Amino acid sequence: MLTVSEALTAILGEVHPFATTRVPLSEALGLVIADDVISDVDSPPFDKALMDGFAVLAADVAEGRATLRVIEEVAAGRVPSQSVSSGDAMRIMTGAPIPKGADAVVRLEETEFDGKSSTIWISAQPVSPGVNLMHRGTTLKRGESVFRAGRVLRPQELGVLAEVGKYEVPARCRPRIAVLATGDELVPVCETPGPGQIRNSNEIMLAAQIRRAGAEPQLLGIARDERSHLRERIHTGLDCDMLLLSGGVSAGKLDLVPSELEAAGVRRIFHKVQVKPGKPIWFGILEPQEDRSSRCYVFGLPGNPVSSLVCFELFARTAIHRLMGYPRPEPQPIRARLAETHIARSDRPTYHPAQLNWEAGGPVVRPVNWHGSSDLRATVDANAMALFPAGDQTFEPGETVEVIEWGSGMGEEPTTPSP
Repeated sequence: MLTVSEALTAILGEVHPFATTRVPLSEALGLVIADDVISDVDSPPFDKALMDGFAVLAADVAEGRATLRVIEEVAAGRVPSQSVSSGDAMRIMTGAPIPKGADAVVRLEETEFDGKSSTIWISAQPVSPGVNLMHRGTTLKRGESVFRAGRVLRPQELGVLAEVGKYEVPARCRPRIAVLATGDELVPVCETPGPGQIRNSNEIMLAAQIRRAGAEPQLLGIARDERSHLRERIHTGLDCDMLLLSGGVSAGKLDLVPSELEAAGVRRIFHKVQVKPGKPIWFGILEPQEDRSSRCYVFGLPGNPVSSLVCFELFARTAIHRLMGYPRPEPQPIRARLAETHIARSDRPTYHPAQLNWEAGGPVVRPVNWHGSSDLRATVDANAMALFPAGDQTFEPGETVEVIEWGSGMGEEPTTPSP
């Protein structure tokens, strides 16, 4: 049976990133840019006002008081038609170009304007050159590198790309991930369960995890514990880039998923990992066929909901981010101090749902009151999972353990917020 580290190594060795394509900027959130980005403009493209006020010569207001003649008004999007000389001022709006001759902006609140005489009286702190304006090229210069290939595109990166005119970006597309829940006990979420039945919560949860990972889910509903029905749904799911099955991967009489996957031509890479929850996880690959030109990566996730959640965060997310070209697609754990005593007893390393908080002394983790792999309710109070090694051990407050934040791993190191 593989360790978690060995299973992740196997996934990274088998999953190959997609080829690069051109993606509209408006659809690129969460993707990884494949080329370096060079600015084609200075930013800002001109000296500009940072607030509403009056553009002046700083020397005229060096003492903080002055009476000046207003010669023009310029709004954002317009260009001044005159230059400012000593004794002049130009009313200016936030974002408007600074007129020639001016080298500072006095805030509107520090002035009194007489419209009849076009005069302003200034009463302010002493004004020095450069006050309340930004010079051309302060944030970016034409020809300057904006960021390198491999950057994960967050909202702020998209904004910068728009600023430098990149309406399309080279990136790897989002994987299409099929989700298939299995089991006679499952009913759709909209139905009331009968005796021995439960609602299909895993499908909704996995679809949300897929979206949060940057991919596109395709929901296939429920496959019954009957070979022909399961086979039909598996065949549909194998048309996607990845297929996630929930349930049916243990050793029970009706755990049909492994044999049906292998019957469909899916090559098994591993089955079972030394992890709690999630030991029965299955991973395999369908190679390109006559009717499809690309691989399909397949994960058989355990049916218990917390097992499914944890295995997605450890293994399926890693494969998704590998396909998308993330620089570090595997989970990026951090070290955090335990907030309270925790007793760990297990024959396998355990990823325990936990609440991770950032305090003045660094990250602090508190394991939640969790009753095992079927206790999904407990995970509502968690935002991470804390790793406790196999064996019987008592961990005292202040000891450090590895923690993986749920939904993290955008190819970057976790950022420690300021206290």
